Amino acid sequence: MAIIVSLVAMLMMSALGAALVLTTSSEAIVAGNFRNAREGLYTADAAADVAMIQLGALPDWNAILQGAGQSAFVDGPPAGVRTLADGSPLDLDRALNMLNCRKVTPCSASELTASTAQRPWGANNPVWRLFAYGPFSSLLPSHGIDSVYYVIVLVADDPSENDGDPLRDGDDETNAGSGVLAMRAEAFGPRGTHQVIELTVARRFPAAGPPGVRLLSWRQITR
Repeated sequence: MAIIVSLVAMLMMSALGAALVLTTSSEAIVAGNFRNAREGLYTADAAADVAMIQLGALPDWNAILQGAGQSAFVDGPPAGVRTLADGSPLDLDRALNMLNCRKVTPCSASELTASTAQRPWGANNPVWRLFAYGPFSSLLPSHGIDSVYYVIVLVADDPSENDGDPLRDGDDETNAGSGVLAMRAEAFGPRGTHQVIELTVARRFPAAGPPGVRLLSWRQITR
């Protein structure tokens, strides 16, 4: 009986110890995921801020909307697969196609202008372009940022425009979207962390202060 009681007591203590270990491990994982999510959000926001500064210095946004202009912060051609810090792949083409027509393969002209629940503007649907992309650690010339995140910033003509040409920024005073761009910043990190923010920015003309852009809207996309 003493042996049986001892074995039962040992099993109970072992179960209690295992439960404590699992609880501690789970809390550490939850805390790590929360930290990664917050870091990813701040990383995406910082990349968007840098992109806004660079956009404000450009005299013409049409080249960007047509895919002929980019930020100085790029790590190669705006296509292909990048390898993240944890070894997982990031396909830039796939990310771009998913935004433009909700599929991984290249979008046709009819798919870009199709009216859908996600893109209801038809001929004024935004056509997203990669503007800035690369490891966040290389954002500064001195490479002084300690980060394992990869960021992309995309821009598109604001869908509030009514000119039916998403590759050209409207210049008509009656066009509500003239001098306005849609932006999207995404950060990819460890454990599948993916944070996204969407912004709307407008060109600030000299009469309203120094040249640049001003933020019209900012929102986080839940991931």
